Amino acid sequence: MNISTDIKPVTYLKANAADLLRRINETRRPIIITQNGEPRAVLQDPQSYENMRNAMGILKLISQGEQDIRKGRAKAQGDVFADIEIFLKEKLG
Repeated sequence: MNISTDIKPVTYLKANAADLLRRINETRRPIIITQNGEPRAVLQDPQSYENMRNAMGILKLISQGEQDIRKGRAKAQGDVFADIEIFLKEKLG
């Protein structure tokens, strides 16, 4: 795979939008759009974009969890399950 084939100028996008969209959706490879030789945008198929957003969300949660652990804002697993068991016993009678 050669990334240079995935870089197109904005004029190419204007002239070949339908073809680029078809290609992106078939290959699941994003296209980098340049303007005056500089990267300006990335075109990506919706499923890959959603997958990327989901992955970023998971990584953010992991990072927040690691921060909580470093700051001492965590409980041992056994304590959590014990608290849940107590809560359920009180709630369900």
